[in-house]
Amino acid sequence: MGNTDLTGRTAVVTGAGAGLGRAEALALAARGADVVVNDMGDAADDVVREIEELGSRALAVKGDIGTWEMGQQLVDAAVDTFGGLDIVVNNAGITRDTMLFNMSEQQWDDVIRVHLKGHASLSRAASVHFRAASKAAGGPVYGRIINTASEAFLFGAPGQSNYAAAKAGIVALTLSTSRGMARYGVTANAICPRARTEMTSRVFAEDPESRELDILAPERIGTFVSYLASEAAARISGQVFVAYGDFVALMAAPTVEQKFTAADGTFSVEELDEQLTSYFADRSEHQTYAAYSVAKLDTTGVESLNG
Repeated sequence: MGNTDLTGRTAVVTGAGAGLGRAEALALAARGADVVVNDMGDAADDVVREIEELGSRALAVKGDIGTWEMGQQLVDAAVDTFGGLDIVVNNAGITRDTMLFNMSEQQWDDVIRVHLKGHASLSRAASVHFRAASKAAGGPVYGRIINTASEAFLFGAPGQSNYAAAKAGIVALTLSTSRGMARYGVTANAICPRARTEMTSRVFAEDPESRELDILAPERIGTFVSYLASEAAARISGQVFVAYGDFVALMAAPTVEQKFTAADGTFSVEELDEQLTSYFADRSEHQTYAAYSVAKLDTTGVESLNG
């Protein structure tokens, strides 16, 4: 069995004032980590107090993660206050749901900035730190980057084009980070969680069975994040997981379904028509790049209020 103790480790968690981020910060602290708690408001102070009650140290750094400056400020806070940085959990996010034809430029920009740029901001600053630490040590260091994607990118949620695009970008960022930082000892993974939080209060119905631990409780995700942050998960990197309820599902990489080849090396429109039109003639409208099959994973018994 691997080592899952986080004593002596330092983590930064964004969006940690409530919901998933709070659960993740508390889970890391429960395993022994010190935590820099980032959020926009005073709820970050409340989470700091909760972490201190668990016996770990914590610091609130308030501000908008959607700037390069804030990402650097969070890394500096971890190093200056706790002596280092080991774990990054990018969680902060907002929603501005609407159909694409009704979406304003501001609704698009806000979601992309907080989710995608926010992830990039802290990941960039952390990567600078990990790379410098590795060079100073003359070898790999301990580094974990855990990013928050969503099934919205797998399904192509029709009322969430901004959110789905941001989450797809986060997965691509995760894969690039994993490859670019591997030599320094850093892992990067993405999770697609479901949880009943304030942000999703209009998405999921109440737990029909009133379980002691809600089937969509954010604490379930916190447990998984604390595992990915541990030494035991050292060989897990560049992966995408769907996680909620009582399961964690590892997503496979996309595969090539069919290869179309030009007879003489160069396609004409007529030859494309000949090869592709017939191939797609009887195809179901649901058989697209969207991963509808992921919905079959849901055994929670909790229906989405959005249908």
